[in-house]
Amino acid sequence: MERESTRSRSIRIWKHEVFVSFRGEDTRNNFIDHLFAAFDRKGIDAFKDDRNLKQGGHISTELMEAIETSTVLMVVLSKNYASSTWCLRELEKILECAKVHKTSQAVLPVFYDVTPSEVRTQSGDYEKAFAELERRFERDLGMVQKWREAMAQVAEFSGWDVQNKPQHTEIEKIVERVIDIQHCKSSNLDGLVGMHPRVEELEKLLDFDCSSDDDDVRVTGICGMGGIGKSTLARVVFERNLHRFSVTCILDNLSQVFHRDGLVGAQKLLVSHILKDEMQHMWSLSKAMRLMKARLCRVKALIVLDNVDSEDQLEELGLNPEYLFPGSRIIVISRDKHILKMSGVDEIYEAQLLNKEESYQLFCRKVFRRNNFMLQHCDELLVDGVLKYAQGLPLAIEVLGSFLKERSMDSWESILSEMRVCPPHEEIMDVLKISYDQLDCMEKQVFLDIACIFHDGSDKEEVMRILDCCGFFADIAVCNLHDKSLITINKNEGIEMHGKLRELGMEIVRKEALMEPGKRSRIWRFQDFLNVCENKAMDYVEAIRLESQTMDEKNTTLSVEALSKMNQLRLLKINDVKFSGNLSCLSSKLRYLEWAEYPYTYFPLSCEPSNLVELSLPHSSIKQLWNDIKCLYNLKSVDLHGSQNLIKIPDFSKAPNLEMLNLEGCTKLVHIHPSVRFLEKLSYLNLKNCTSLVSIPNRILSISSLQVVNLAGCSKLWKHSRKQS
Repeated sequence: MERESTRSRSIRIWKHEVFVSFRGEDTRNNFIDHLFAAFDRKGIDAFKDDRNLKQGGHISTELMEAIETSTVLMVVLSKNYASSTWCLRELEKILECAKVHKTSQAVLPVFYDVTPSEVRTQSGDYEKAFAELERRFERDLGMVQKWREAMAQVAEFSGWDVQNKPQHTEIEKIVERVIDIQHCKSSNLDGLVGMHPRVEELEKLLDFDCSSDDDDVRVTGICGMGGIGKSTLARVVFERNLHRFSVTCILDNLSQVFHRDGLVGAQKLLVSHILKDEMQHMWSLSKAMRLMKARLCRVKALIVLDNVDSEDQLEELGLNPEYLFPGSRIIVISRDKHILKMSGVDEIYEAQLLNKEESYQLFCRKVFRRNNFMLQHCDELLVDGVLKYAQGLPLAIEVLGSFLKERSMDSWESILSEMRVCPPHEEIMDVLKISYDQLDCMEKQVFLDIACIFHDGSDKEEVMRILDCCGFFADIAVCNLHDKSLITINKNEGIEMHGKLRELGMEIVRKEALMEPGKRSRIWRFQDFLNVCENKAMDYVEAIRLESQTMDEKNTTLSVEALSKMNQLRLLKINDVKFSGNLSCLSSKLRYLEWAEYPYTYFPLSCEPSNLVELSLPHSSIKQLWNDIKCLYNLKSVDLHGSQNLIKIPDFSKAPNLEMLNLEGCTKLVHIHPSVRFLEKLSYLNLKNCTSLVSIPNRILSISSLQVVNLAGCSKLWKHSRKQS
C-alpha cells in the first residue's frame, strides 16, 4: 500500500461526507437504498459505488481513494459481510485511515442482522465465514488474522444495532448522527481568520433558531466588493446549518451560468441540485420545474445563490419566497446592493474588510503557516507595509502572502517599493474588474474620475457637483457605485474608494496607452504630465489633477503650453504647481476649472469657455477675466476669492444661469459690473473684505433668488453710500 507523505496528510481534501461499506446481496435493495435516500434528502454527500465510480476506472483504486477522502466511514455489518474479501479489504482500509486521521475521520458501525458480539468474537455466521476464509487462504493465514482483528476492532466502536427495529426510525437516527459529526467539523472556524463574528452576525439575520410556529421564509443578501470573502462566509454558514433542512443546495457563480447557458441552463442546474437522481429520468424541463416547486412547497430548503447580477433571477428560477415551505432560507450573494433590494431580500449583510489584527493573522498564516509570528522591528515594518498595501482585503492579503512566502525577507523591501509604482497583481485585478465590467458607460466614466482625479475622502457633495459639471448624472452614478460596493460613504459624507479599486481604475486608464500618457483619458501623476510636455502627444486627455507632492516636483517648472493643446479637456484641477510660458488657450470643452494661485493676469484671450460650468481661481494673480462679453450660458459658479490683483469683473449679461459669485478678499476691486443685478438665478454673493469696493449695482439686493449676501468689511462701500444719500 502506498504510504502518504506528511505533506499530503496535512493538506488532505475531503471529497465526500460519508463512505458506506456494505454487502450488496444482503442490503442493497432495502436498508442501503433507504439509507442513501435519507442522505440525499438531507443534502449529505455519501459515496456509493454504483453511482460515484468513474466508468472504466479501476474499482479497487477508486474505492480506496473514496475511503481516504470521506469524513464519516460507515460499516453496515450483515450476515454475509465477512464472507466477502472485498468488504474485508474495505474494512481494513477504513480502520487504517481512522487510525491515521483519528480527529478527522469517524467510524460508525451498523449491526444490521448480526449482533455486536457475533462480530467481536466471529461467532455464528461469522464463524462459518472465517472458517471458509482460512481454507481459501491457508497459505496466508496472517492476512485472515488481520481481518479477524479488524472485526473485533470495529465491534468496539459506538454504533447501532438495528435488528428487530423499525428501519426508518433507525435510519433517521443514523442520519442525525452523521449530521452532528459534520456540524462539529464545519463549526470549527479556526482555519478561517475573522470568520467567527461574521458568521454570528449573518446567522442572526437568518434566524435559524426561530421557534415561532409560523416561521416565515427568509431571504438574506450578502453584498460587498470582490475578494472580500462573501462566498466563503455563505458557504461556512451553509455547512453549519444544512442539517436543519430537508433540501439544500449552493449554486456557484450564477451570473456566469446565466450568461453562458441562459435561463434554461440555470434552471437545469437548480433542478438537478434539488431533485438529484430523479432528474436523470426526466426529459422535460418544465415537468422537472413543476416537481421541484412542488417539493419546495412541502419541505424546508436552504439555498445559496452566489454571484447574482440581475434582480429577476430568483423569480426566473422559480424561487418565489411566497411558494416556499415555511422556515426555508435563501442566501443571495451579489456585489450590487441595489439588485439585492430589488430582489426583495429581507435583510442585507454587508461584508466587512479585515481589521488590522485579522489582516496580520491571515498574512502570518499564509506566509509563516501560523496565526502570529514574532518579528524583528524592521521586519514588522515590512509586514505593516504589505498590510497597508492590501487594506484589509482578504484576496489581496492571500495573493501577496503567496507571492512573498517563497522569497526571503531581505527582498521584501524592494518588492514593496516595486509594488507601489508597478501594475498591481493581475490575480487581484481580475476579480475586482468584474464589477467594473458590469457598469454602464456613464458609471465607468464616473468610477475612473473618482479613482484618478479625486482624493480619498473628498466631500460627496463637491464630487457630485463637479461630476454634474462634466455632464454626468452624478446622483445616479454615485448611488450605483455605492450599491455595487465600488465606493463607500464615510461618516463625514466623504467618498472613499478601497486602494485596490483605485489601483484598478488607474490601471485601466494606464492601459489606454501604455507608453504615451498624452493618449490616455486622465492624467494625475506629475511625471506623466511632464512626459506629455516633452512628447507633444495630448489629443486624448479629458481630465487632469495636477499637484506637486515632493520637493523635486515643487521645484520643477512645467510648460503651460501643453494645456493649450489639450482640445478634449473637460476637467482641470491644479494646485501648487509652477508653470512657464504663456497660456494662449484652453479647451472649449472645458466644464470645470479649478486652479489655485492661477499665475496669469488674464484668462486666455482666445478661449471661448462656452461649456464652462464652474470657474474657481482662488488666490490668483488675475486682474481681469476678459474684456468682451462671452456666451456663458452653462456657467453656474465663479470663485475668485483672495485674488488681490482683481480690479474688474466682466460683463455677465450672457451668463444668465450664474448662481454663485465669490469675490471675498479681492481688495483692489472697486466696482461690480451692472450686469450682475440682472442675474435672476444668483443665490450667493460674497463681497466680504473687498476693502476698495465703492459701488454695487442699484437694486442688486432685490434679486429675488438671492439667499446669501456678505458685505462685511466693505468699509468704503458704506462710506460712499452715506455720501450719496
